[in-house]
Order: sequence, then structure tokens, then C-alpha cells
Amino acid sequence: MSYGDVMTSRAPRATRSAARRAEILRAALEVIAERGYRGASLAAVAERVGLTQQGLLHHFPTKEALLVAVLAERDQWDAVPDTPWRLDLLDSLVEYNAMRPGIVQTFSALLGESVTEGHPARAFFTERYAAVRGNMARVLRAEYGERLPSGLTPERAAPLLVAVMDGLQYQWLLAPESVDMPGAFRDFLTLLGEG
Repeated sequence: MSYGDVMTSRAPRATRSAARRAEILRAALEVIAERGYRGASLAAVAERVGLTQQGLLHHFPTKEALLVAVLAERDQWDAVPDTPWRLDLLDSLVEYNAMRPGIVQTFSALLGESVTEGHPARAFFTERYAAVRGNMARVLRAEYGERLPSGLTPERAAPLLVAVMDGLQYQWLLAPESVDMPGAFRDFLTLLGEG
């Protein structure tokens, strides 16, 4: 067997492995959305993708590793490569989230559970929120400069912007027929711009 043959045989294996990991992540999202993190088992995820639990552990050695991969994957879906966030992109993200309730439900359930001591996603969310607040401060600074019309600095307004986005998700999940998440977010953006 030549070096080229070895490289050719490795490529399909790596592609199959990546495809299997993606399938496992989708199944894990579904199971977590249905049962919450604590109620989701590796066995349930494995069964959903036609693997044994041991087979799943080949791809993700622990339940915590699977959880962190699910969260990281969800953030990748929201990323716009090489594009700095702008307020209009945030508006588009809220509209996009309104079209994928299962993903929003999973994220929200994990976020809620992560506030408990010792939860495996606590560090992920703590670090994520620090980064998101920094990103939102940059978005607000690009839009309004050093002071918003209200007089707040971008750093003071950034946690409020994040709170509105996440808070609207919870309200929308509980009463989608009563809460127009994209419309309410646009209303908040209007309030930000008023002096």
C-alpha cells in the first residue's frame, strides 16, 4: 500500500467520523431539549443515532464533553464569519431564533440549569457571557459612540441588551402566541436610540 493509498483511506474515515459527530450533536440537542441536561442520558442519545453507549463514548468520552460540544456547536451556527456584529445583524439573529424553537429551548434549558453549583456548563456560560457582553459593548459603541442617547456607556448598556435578548427568548418559549420576539426586540432597539 502506498502513502497515497493510506492518505486516501484516512480521508473518508475522517469524513465519516465528522459526519457521525454532527449526527450525535443533533441528537443530543433533541434529547436535551426534551428532557433537560440532567434528564438526558448518553444511552438515549446513542439510541437515537443507532449506536451503543460505548460507541458514543468513542466520539465524546463523557456526558460533560458532549454538552460542551453541543453548546459550542450552537454558537457556531450563530456566528457570522469575519463579520463584526451590528445592531441590524442582532435583529436578524432574533428573527432566525424565532424559526428554530428547539435550539432556543435547548440553550435556554441549559442556561437555566447552569446556574446551579457544579453544573458542567457553568464555566462555559460564565465565559460566554463575559465575551458576549464585550461584543455587545463593541456593537453599541460602533452604533452610538462613547455614549448612547440615554447617556449610558456601551459597557453599562451591554448587559441590558443581552438580558433583553435572553429574556425575550424565555417569554417567547413560554407563550409564543403572545410574545412577538423579533417585534419586541425591534421595539427595544428603538428605545436604545431615543434620548
